[in-house]
Amino acid sequence: MKKYLNYLLTGLRILVGWHFLYEGIAKLVSPGWSAKMYLMSTQWIFSDLFHQMAASPGIMKVVDFLNIWGLILIGLSLFAGLLVRWSSIAGAVLLLFYFVAYPPIPGYTFGTVTEGSYLWVNKTLIEFFILLVFAALPAGMSFGADRLIRRWKEEKASTPVPTVKEEGASMQRREVLRDLISVPFLGAFAYAVYRKKQWDSFEEKLLTTKKTDATSGATLKSFNFASLEDLKGQVPKGKIGNLELSRLIMGGNLIGGWAHTRDLIYTSKLVKAYHTDERVIMTLQLAERCGINAIITNPSLGRIMNKYWHETDGKIQFISDCGIKEGFLEGIRQSCETNSVAMYCQGGMADRLTYDGKFDEIVKGLELIRSYGKPAGIGAHRIETVQACVAQGIKPDFWVKTLHHHNYWSAQVDPEKKSTVDKGYKDNIFCFKPQETIDFMNGLEEPWIAFKILAAGAIQPKDGFKYAFDNGADFICVGMYDFQVVDDTNIALDTLANVNRVRPWRG
Repeated sequence: MKKYLNYLLTGLRILVGWHFLYEGIAKLVSPGWSAKMYLMSTQWIFSDLFHQMAASPGIMKVVDFLNIWGLILIGLSLFAGLLVRWSSIAGAVLLLFYFVAYPPIPGYTFGTVTEGSYLWVNKTLIEFFILLVFAALPAGMSFGADRLIRRWKEEKASTPVPTVKEEGASMQRREVLRDLISVPFLGAFAYAVYRKKQWDSFEEKLLTTKKTDATSGATLKSFNFASLEDLKGQVPKGKIGNLELSRLIMGGNLIGGWAHTRDLIYTSKLVKAYHTDERVIMTLQLAERCGINAIITNPSLGRIMNKYWHETDGKIQFISDCGIKEGFLEGIRQSCETNSVAMYCQGGMADRLTYDGKFDEIVKGLELIRSYGKPAGIGAHRIETVQACVAQGIKPDFWVKTLHHHNYWSAQVDPEKKSTVDKGYKDNIFCFKPQETIDFMNGLEEPWIAFKILAAGAIQPKDGFKYAFDNGADFICVGMYDFQVVDDTNIALDTLANVNRVRPWRG
C-alpha cells in the first residue's frame, strides 16, 4: 500500500480543498452574505465575544472578507498543493473558530442546520485534524506544486551532468504530471460550479414564474421568511402579579401537535412530526431573541420545556393551562413539578365545570395555585363561563379568553350539536360571541390574555392582532412556527404602536 499512499493523501487534500473553495465561492456570489447572524446565534464559551463582533459593522466587514477570501485561497492552495503547510494551518485555525462557535454538544446546536447526527464530533472537527496532519507532513508526501518546486530547486542545486538518459527524462515527465494531478480536478470543479449555476438560474426562474402549472392548475409561490435582521425591536412587557410578561405570548398548540385545522385531519400529525425537540428549542430560542418571554401550553410539554431550560439556559417562562384528563387539581400539581410560573384552569375544562356548577373545584384550584406562590387564572371559550365565575364572586389573577371576529369563510355554527356546553362548536369558531366578550371583559379589572385570536389560522395576523389589542386584550397568545416568529413580532410591534382601545391596560 505504500506506493498508493501519495495518491491517497493527494486525493484527500484535493477533496478538502474542493470543500473550502466552493464554500468561499458560494459566499462570494451570494448577495449580501454576512457571518453576522451566524455569530449572533452562538451560545458557547466565546459567545459574548462573537456577539460583540457581530454588533460592530467595521469588524463584520473584516470578518466577512477573511471568511470569503480565506476559504477561497485556502481551497486553491490545497487544490494545487502549493504552500500546503501554511494553508493547512490557516484552515485549521478557521475551522477551530467554526467549531467553537457551534460545537456539536447537546444544547449548543439548536438553530443550525445539519445534514446528519453529531455528538461532540462533526465534519468540522474531522477536517480540522485532517489539516493538522497535512501541516505536519513533509512536502513530498502528496503530489502538487510544493513537490514540483522542491524537486526543481534540488535539481538546480545539483552538479550538472554532461548527458541525460532518456529514461531519466521520462521519469521527470511522469513526476511533473503527477504534481500537476490537481489540474483536471480543478477543471472538474469549474464545470461543476458552472452546472450548479445553470441549475440555480433555472430554479429561480421556475419559482418566480407567474404562469400556472398546466397539469395541476397550481401556481408556484415564493415566500420570504423574515430573519432576525428584519426584526424591528423587542416585544414590550406587561405584568400579571409579579410576573413580567411580553404582550405577545407563544401558544403551545403547534409545538404539541394540537392543530385546529377543520377538515384537514392529517395536520396534527404533520405538525408534530415537524416539531422535533431540536426544532421546538430552536423556535423558543428565536422567540426569546425577539423579546417573547412566555409560552402557554399543556403540562405534557413540561419535558421539552425543562430540556430547553437545562440545555440552553433559556429564559422563556412556562404558563400552564393545567389541562389534563385527571382534572384541574391534578393538572396544577403536575404543572408545579414542571416549573410553571403561572397556572390557570384550561378553557374547555372551565367551560365544563361552570356548566356543571362545580365552582368549588375552580375555587380550590385557584387557592392551590396561590399556595405555591403563583398567579392563578381562569380560561374560557364561552363568555358565559367568565360571567358565571364573576357572578359567583370568583376573582382570578388573570383571565385567558378566546377573542376573534367571524369575518372568515369557514365561520359557520352547527346548531345540531347535542352538547349544550359546546352547542354549535365545530372546531371552526372559538369565540362565539365576540362583541359580548369585548363588552364584558372591558368591565373587568384583571389582566386578560386573549387566545385563538386568529381562529386557528383562519385570520391574518395583522388583522387578528389589531382586533384583539384594540378590543381590550392586554396580552395575546399566538401559536407560531419558527418561520413566523419574527414576522409576528414585527406585526405586534406595529399594532401596539398604533393601538386604539377603550379598555385601560391591565397589567
